[in-house]
Amino acid sequence: MRRKIVILLGHPGAGKGTQARAIMHRLDIPQISTGDMLREAVARKTSYGREAKARMDAGELVSDSVVNGIVAERILRDDCEKGFILDGYPRTVQQAETFRKLINNGDQLFVIDIAANSPGLTTRLTGRLICPGCGEIYNTFSRAPSVEGVCDVCGWSLFQRSDDRENLVQERFRTYKEETHPLVQYYNQLGVYHQVDGMRPIEEVTKQILSIIDGVDQKKTLIPVTAEESKPFA
Repeated sequence: MRRKIVILLGHPGAGKGTQARAIMHRLDIPQISTGDMLREAVARKTSYGREAKARMDAGELVSDSVVNGIVAERILRDDCEKGFILDGYPRTVQQAETFRKLINNGDQLFVIDIAANSPGLTTRLTGRLICPGCGEIYNTFSRAPSVEGVCDVCGWSLFQRSDDRENLVQERFRTYKEETHPLVQYYNQLGVYHQVDGMRPIEEVTKQILSIIDGVDQKKTLIPVTAEESKPFA
């Protein structure tokens, strides 16, 4: 079966999580994020999960090989049969090249960059409130909950990420630009890169993303994967 695979790119606060949830329901495919996959692998005590935990406990970054392995295991599950949405992976060209080995020639890949300017995103992030229960996202400046500090959907107490402070936000913007620019070039050369205006209203951005996915020639497949590239990675 031909799968629809959507990779979302965008500055912190551009709305990747919000858009992932919207298109997940429309396309009936799961949203899978690096953070969620790592936490689940650690909780399930898989081989990759144990290695990830050991590195995190030691204050080290989780290696590409572990992240790639966790992704490889996750996308083989039944709920990914029709496709999936990736949020937070791949982050580097090296990860992107490895990911090519995990997918089939018949799959369709859409790399969608949710573009947004830094000043507007600073407000989005410094005012952001997140529900740990259902994942709903609010903002004290533009979308405050009905009851202060309480999720409208499930009633859980909202929290603000510790790195959603202005000085740390600016550092995250700088890091994102440095890390992601080569990735944009990589996918642009493969002909699967698209950009949408992330500063437009949420519903309009969702429609633009869906129009890209629906508008691509259904005969178009993912960039060819050679037999050499299809070999399992170490």
